[in-house]
Amino acid sequence: MTFGVFVVVIVLAIGCAVLKWRRTSRTLYIVSVILFLAVGCGPVPAWLLGDLQSPYAVKPTIEWGKRNAIVLLGAGAEKVARTGLVEPETFAYPRIVETAELYNDCRKTKADCKIVVSGGDARHVGSPEAVVYRGVLIGLGIAAADVLLEPDSMNTWQNAQFTSAALRRYDAERVVLVTSGIHLRRSVLYFTHFGVAATPVRADYLGAVFSAVPLSYNFAIADFAMHEYAGIARYYVYNALGWNPVRKHPGEA
Repeated sequence: MTFGVFVVVIVLAIGCAVLKWRRTSRTLYIVSVILFLAVGCGPVPAWLLGDLQSPYAVKPTIEWGKRNAIVLLGAGAEKVARTGLVEPETFAYPRIVETAELYNDCRKTKADCKIVVSGGDARHVGSPEAVVYRGVLIGLGIAAADVLLEPDSMNTWQNAQFTSAALRRYDAERVVLVTSGIHLRRSVLYFTHFGVAATPVRADYLGAVFSAVPLSYNFAIADFAMHEYAGIARYYVYNALGWNPVRKHPGEA
């Protein structure tokens, strides 16, 4: 996404040069260089991440109810070369571990605790993320009967839409939403739209790396953040145009 911004600015600079708008062209070239350094050296991704993650920096103390659902959002799955096995991708593991820890904490209260794993086969690797993650959770000692699946969603919007129906069927008193810190703001927005009042818990916390030279890592982090902002903006635009389903209130069927 950041690459696209650079391309647009450079194309505009070239166009201005062709039209002999030399001052404007020179200004756009300078802007592209400044933007490249600001992203690659860390300031821009640090700023973008701060607004997304800071509300979730401190993990909340959960007051478990009688019936509790811990919703684990998928973060991709990958088919391993040569073996053909499908495993969670890198960003998935912190979410899985956090979910397991919350489940164990919930079980200490002797309450009814379920994990709802949400994620389909968005990358067409042959197995839904929900099924892949369930196997890992069981391997960590989670009771198989307590791991419920939502294996059809292909994106965060569908995570919220399809999981909300599963939560209503289970009649959860307390819902905890687990995903990456950078992903929580958009996820909470979508789940709230479908009537799910969830307690957000971050599984990880991304940070930019300040460097004297541009780093590809910072460009990647900036792209992740811009993807989240685009999803949030799209939600409000669709709402304004009436393209989203009617918003539900918590507890509404």
